Amino acid sequence: MTGAAEQHARDLGPRVAAVLRATAPGLEVGPLEVMPGGHSGLTYRLDTGEGPLVVKAVPPGQRSIGRHDMLRQARILQALADTPVAVPAVRAVDDTEPAWFAMELVEGESLEPVLDDPPVPAELAATRMRHAAAALPALHGVPITAVPDPGPVLTPADELARWVRTMGAVPPELVPQGDVLGERLAAAVPAAVDPVLVHGDYRLGNLLSRGEHPVALIDWEIWSLGDPRVELGWFLVFADGSNFPGVGREVPGLPGEDELLGLAGGADRPDQAWFNALGRFKMAAIMGHNLRRHREGRHHDPAQEQLPATITRLIETGLDRL
Repeated sequence: MTGAAEQHARDLGPRVAAVLRATAPGLEVGPLEVMPGGHSGLTYRLDTGEGPLVVKAVPPGQRSIGRHDMLRQARILQALADTPVAVPAVRAVDDTEPAWFAMELVEGESLEPVLDDPPVPAELAATRMRHAAAALPALHGVPITAVPDPGPVLTPADELARWVRTMGAVPPELVPQGDVLGERLAAAVPAAVDPVLVHGDYRLGNLLSRGEHPVALIDWEIWSLGDPRVELGWFLVFADGSNFPGVGREVPGLPGEDELLGLAGGADRPDQAWFNALGRFKMAAIMGHNLRRHREGRHHDPAQEQLPATITRLIETGLDRL
């Protein structure tokens, strides 16, 4: 994929430069450089005479659909530009397929304290987590009338059905009691509340921070209108390092679920325990899917062999929440 991305960068570079120079004649524009990470589209760094940019592009042969829909990502970032939600500023959009958009490169760290390296100092990790929780009401408070191209509203039942399908495709021995957790969730699906804008993967790994403070929420591939409790349940999975034996770490002093829910405006929402269990079910399903792909030889990654203890722990704590 790296070689294909580099070739795509060479092919796309002149288009990007031409669009940027159309609004800033004479602008110095360097070559596109592949940025590591990311799970949708292709991501490049671009140095210009007005500062560095990030370019997100549809892969060759693909169209702007689903996770590859760069235009939809650009539209939500543009819609949030004048709101309290901190996002990178969009500098250019090109809807000619393969589509792309350019946004400012925001300097900062996007590290998950319980998973990523280098480790974040415990006190700093705790403060960042509190700030991240406290930023959620602004995100969920964006008027949905201001949201472009919202797509279908996802209910709790919709969310569960999606991850039941994923879990069901994993051999049961890789996700012990996964079916039990799914059945218990299905037996007690809460009624939906009024939908809000949800990021879909809200956690410190997708928040750029400088020092203690978040400065930009990134990676908007799966945003939607949905239930805010789903977002909270997912966020809380990453607030407890004991969920990840063998692949993560426990960070002393991280705020607990009750404190984070209070900061995020979720303390009085009903049925949050169900959504906390759903978050663990979702993560176990994703990890089970990745482990299956590795063992079937579809994506060789020996690190996946570290996942069984974490999968078991996530399912067990999900059952505990119920």
